[in-house]
Amino acid sequence: DLEKRTWDEFKSLYPRLIIEDEVLWRNLRDPFGPYAEYFEGGTGADAIKSLIDSIDFDIEEQRLREAIEAGGGRKPLSAQRRQKAIKRLKIVASFNQRDEYGRRQNDPKAMILDVVPVIPPELRPMVQLDGGRFATSDLNDLYRRVINRNNRLRRLLDLGAPEIIVNNEKRMLQEAVDALFDNGRRGRPVTGPGNRPLKSLSDMLKGKQGRFRQNLLGKRVDYSGRSVIVAGPTLRLHQCGLPKLMALELFKPFVMKRLVDLELAQNIKSAKRMVERRRPQVWDVLEDVIKEHPVLLNRAPTLHRLGIQAFEPVLVEGKAIQIHPLVCTAFNADFDGDQMAVHLPLSAEAQAEARVLMLSANNILSPASGRPIVTPSQDMIIGGFYLTELVAESAGAGRTFQHRWEVFRALDEKSISLHTPIKFRETLSTGDRRTIDTTAGRLLFEEALPADYTERFGHINEPLKKKEMGLIVERLADNYPKAIIAQSLDNIKNVCYRYAAQSGLTISIEDVKTPATKRAILDEFEKQADKVENQFRRGIITDGERRQQEVRIWTDATAEVQNAMEKEFKAQRFNPIEMMVGSGARGNMTQMKQIAGMRGLVANPRGDMIPRPIKSNFREGLETLEYFIATPGARKGLVDTALRTADSGYLTRRLVDVAQELIIREHDCGTALGVWVENVQRDTANMRAYLETKLFGRALLSDVTLADGTVFEKNRILSDDDIVSLRDDNTINRVRVRSVLTCDAELGVCALCYGRSLATGKPIELGEAVGVIAAQSIGEPGTQLTMRTFHTGGVAGKDIAGGLPRVVELFEARTPRGSARLARASGVIRIGEDEGKGIPVTVVDDKGEEHLTLLPTGSRLMPNIRDGAEAHAGEPLTDGPFDPKELLEIKGIRETQVYLVEEVQKVYRDQGVSIHDKHIELIVRQMTRRIGVQEPGDTGFLPGERTDAKTFRDTNRRMVEEGKRPAEGRPELMGITKASLATESWLSAASFQETTRVLTEAAIDGRSDNLVGLKENIIIGKLIPAGTGMQLYRHFGIEAPDYEPMAFYSSDEEDPAAFLAGIQGSYVHPEGDAENA
Repeated sequence: DLEKRTWDEFKSLYPRLIIEDEVLWRNLRDPFGPYAEYFEGGTGADAIKSLIDSIDFDIEEQRLREAIEAGGGRKPLSAQRRQKAIKRLKIVASFNQRDEYGRRQNDPKAMILDVVPVIPPELRPMVQLDGGRFATSDLNDLYRRVINRNNRLRRLLDLGAPEIIVNNEKRMLQEAVDALFDNGRRGRPVTGPGNRPLKSLSDMLKGKQGRFRQNLLGKRVDYSGRSVIVAGPTLRLHQCGLPKLMALELFKPFVMKRLVDLELAQNIKSAKRMVERRRPQVWDVLEDVIKEHPVLLNRAPTLHRLGIQAFEPVLVEGKAIQIHPLVCTAFNADFDGDQMAVHLPLSAEAQAEARVLMLSANNILSPASGRPIVTPSQDMIIGGFYLTELVAESAGAGRTFQHRWEVFRALDEKSISLHTPIKFRETLSTGDRRTIDTTAGRLLFEEALPADYTERFGHINEPLKKKEMGLIVERLADNYPKAIIAQSLDNIKNVCYRYAAQSGLTISIEDVKTPATKRAILDEFEKQADKVENQFRRGIITDGERRQQEVRIWTDATAEVQNAMEKEFKAQRFNPIEMMVGSGARGNMTQMKQIAGMRGLVANPRGDMIPRPIKSNFREGLETLEYFIATPGARKGLVDTALRTADSGYLTRRLVDVAQELIIREHDCGTALGVWVENVQRDTANMRAYLETKLFGRALLSDVTLADGTVFEKNRILSDDDIVSLRDDNTINRVRVRSVLTCDAELGVCALCYGRSLATGKPIELGEAVGVIAAQSIGEPGTQLTMRTFHTGGVAGKDIAGGLPRVVELFEARTPRGSARLARASGVIRIGEDEGKGIPVTVVDDKGEEHLTLLPTGSRLMPNIRDGAEAHAGEPLTDGPFDPKELLEIKGIRETQVYLVEEVQKVYRDQGVSIHDKHIELIVRQMTRRIGVQEPGDTGFLPGERTDAKTFRDTNRRMVEEGKRPAEGRPELMGITKASLATESWLSAASFQETTRVLTEAAIDGRSDNLVGLKENIIIGKLIPAGTGMQLYRHFGIEAPDYEPMAFYSSDEEDPAAFLAGIQGSYVHPEGDAENA
């Protein structure tokens, strides 16, 4: 039998055949093999090396290209074979790259190793433990196995051992080398003691603990410390309280140098001793050293750039860092044991950047929406609300006062109270007098605002709630210099805290008012529920209908109890709970309802409503059954929060990775394209938010003329007032603006397509890393989004993804569950009969061609889809979210981009999160910037290759100019993970995911990295090419002799913008040309 098989095998031999059976191979080789010279063959790497040697890559490449293009009368390859040929061509072309001297850049023979490189011993350390034993790096074990097997193989060859034994040893050596490079890739991983797989070279690189993410993208630094944070109510906005001991340790070298300079110590050594013994002189020197030296505070997790801000340190007793109450929102910090890290900027440049760019007083606006992020909250709201409340029937009502000091004197004498309505005659800047109705409290609050605030924006004439407080801060931010804003915010903080304390606000159980009518209301609804229950028992309605009706009845009951409760609360003046909720300081009506009304209906673990309500509230206490009904819902809430945090963090990471190379590189790309913003009109209550995220801070693409003849020129960046004029103008219903989706910049995006920087309120500057800002703005609110998939009450059983899963689904360009089917062409609809395969819907276009779409059985057709009706291409036939890939095929790239932006916005708007469209557009731009080459023409592209849209257009333009055939391609939509891995930079891709695969492909391709993005520069330790690290700003020389005369501005007196404008003089051009610097 073996003889026959051997003979058959011998007759059917061809080059590159792999024979798997070892016995068969030996039988074949001895009579016919290399010695008998009928054929050549071998085992192991030797044979593969000689095979590679015999390939002529030039001929191979030509042959594959011809086969794929199927020119010269050949019959085209099948789709599968073509795919295989394209893959093969990609590798052949990689090995075929030549440099300018015609030498091959990447030798294919180098794929087979003759020697194994050994990494330096410092990278695979060995340490002695207490017991005289040694602990060693796994790599040493893996190297040892390779060496042992190699030596054994050499000995066996010297002894002339039989071939079977030699081959076995060769195989073991191959396995040892495989394990060294990537343990567990082939077969079982090599394990150490305790069955733990050993960490191989590729394990050292990949994952969160690998070289890339642990040591290269982020490192631990010295001159840093961390401690628990507490509130510092007396601090100014740009200050933080630093514990003395921590400050001394951080500034130790500075203090020591200063001690020697002041001749308080003879030399550095004695200065060090003084610091360590904490001599009294040391503290005075420390005070001196930290003056004007900003420190950076950071709270993990740093979800957006406001998670690291600079402050001027103030020495405090104790061991806790004090932070200003107003910056808590940006850090998302509270004082229940949070910790923060302090870092010290050392160089003059670092200090200047910390002070000018990162100082908390300069970061008042949120980069996501352009709205202030330092708005007062909680205690400050309550204080302001109490202070500006009016009590009509109090003593001294209606008195008239001339001067503010008279009012405050009367207040001190207790002849009026804070809430007494009084008349006040004020003198305007024009010299005119006018009388206003106000209260002493309101005048006190207005004292905190800039002097001309009331004249410009009117007096405060109602109790201040959170919304009004936000509006005040917004007006300050839009109309005053930074220094005045910071001062006013501090004044507001101080006055509100003072009167919150003075109000004596407390909560007692008596303040929780359960409505007296609650019993009666519940009895009424109980009757209705019994009626439904009876109908069910008698079989009149089904179980589903009974549930639905009971849920409706009890929802109404809860609402009615809540209304009764609200009336009860409103009836009592200065009810603490009503004040807190009413002013927006803390809590909301839903929570009040549960404490004082009734808890109402809760969901079971599956997410369905349980039709029995919880009738008690927390003040009365829940019954045993009610308590157990309520448990699963509460538990689900906590689990969801935990899961959400991880998911949201991973989303941010992918977003940053896909967008990190987007930097403002030029001022104007000169594109003639833009996007239309529709519905520019006053409409609903939400209109302001809608236009704010669409139009605010964008540049106009062409001139716009208003009804009154005003012209907004092309490239004008729209402000809030401009938006109001456009909205109120009846002749204008849509505006065309520049957008990053249509930006034509070579690298990154241009300043005009981006428009206004939301964080500064001025046009964006060159070098701003807008991609990262966009990723952070989308990722940071991710933790607030729900995890839920909404249940449609079990009607059709279709769940619609909402919240975070929906955002991820859109950014990853996945086909959504239960997606709508779209009409493939425009024309007349014909609906056929469902014969078990689904509902056939045919669209007959103008040319009479039929486009058939099979809808799944039981699909709900859209109301306008009827037999004989007209349909447009891309119109949905059934209900549901669109599949973006299908939309791209039918309607093209623009429509798809707009759809993605709009759908992501829907999720955030539902949660009440305001994010500007341009951030989402930047991510969508990165998803749609690739083109899949279909026909390469005379270009150098490979068929099926994905290339950058800009490169594709430029290459084609060149081909047409030279009279050659351009390539054909179609836009591709890539999910963010895929788009990150497809980036030009292999360093960036390797540090993201699938490290080994990326590095292998880059090696085969012989790729080089141009270090364009941010991550690649961080990895090799260069300044990032964004912000002040950009080439544009690098040729400033900074003069800072000994750092003392550095022109630091003091944020108390001066506005940073003015400081920056005047800083030109302190920069000296290296050539000494200070004029043009």
